[in-house]
Amino acid sequence: MHSVRPKKHLGQHFLIDLDIARRIADTVDIRPDLPILEIGPGMGVLTQYLMQKGRPLKVVEIDRESVAYLHEHFPQLEGNIISDDFLRMDLSKVFDGQPFLLIGNYPYDISSQIFFRVAEHRELIPCCTGMIQHEVALRMASAPGSKAYGVLSVLLQAWYNIDYLFSVDASVFNPPPKVQSAVISMQRNGRNNMACDEKQFRNVVKTAFNQRRKMLRVSLKKMLAAEQVLPEPFPTMRPEQLTIEQFELLTNTIQGNR
Repeated sequence: MHSVRPKKHLGQHFLIDLDIARRIADTVDIRPDLPILEIGPGMGVLTQYLMQKGRPLKVVEIDRESVAYLHEHFPQLEGNIISDDFLRMDLSKVFDGQPFLLIGNYPYDISSQIFFRVAEHRELIPCCTGMIQHEVALRMASAPGSKAYGVLSVLLQAWYNIDYLFSVDASVFNPPPKVQSAVISMQRNGRNNMACDEKQFRNVVKTAFNQRRKMLRVSLKKMLAAEQVLPEPFPTMRPEQLTIEQFELLTNTIQGNR
């Protein structure tokens, strides 16, 4: 079989730099105790180095042409190539309910959806590494007070410590994307439960950042009960100034659970 043709509708940009592929593969060494699931292996440029780790490895690929290529060129993966959509598959069945490490050259147009799903299955995925769009990596890893700090930062950092590892130039891909890329690492932090209702927490965070330039007394007005007023210092703060713990307190305040 010839090389797989990159498909625009799948957001495919195949990594062609072997040194970068090896560096990305080495990010799994942070958790050598976990089996590995790779998203979107394509033609296996990252897979070949993951196979050298001597750990249980499965790959999930939605592109049938790539699946056929993997079966032909990586016979040692027989039985471990999953032809499915990561966003819809049953993650509890990947390694029979055992926790695993997730890695990939993630499709940029759905990377946020992937990471939100990771957070939803945080007990199954205590560690996640891989390559994404540079701007998304900045948002994920940014601290309060940064312009890049936003919904993605808060909802993911609530459960993970996130590190921006290194940048990747567009020239190492075929076809080259129109954006720069970066490699990140996510590891579960010590938070097991939120100090507030998790669903309401997400609503408060999303509502606040929907008007991120406005003070919270304005952006959250519709969430407040009649005559309810936010306690100091929240009224004049903007969402990018709040820590996760302050968002938890704010959520409880809005729900009247102080």
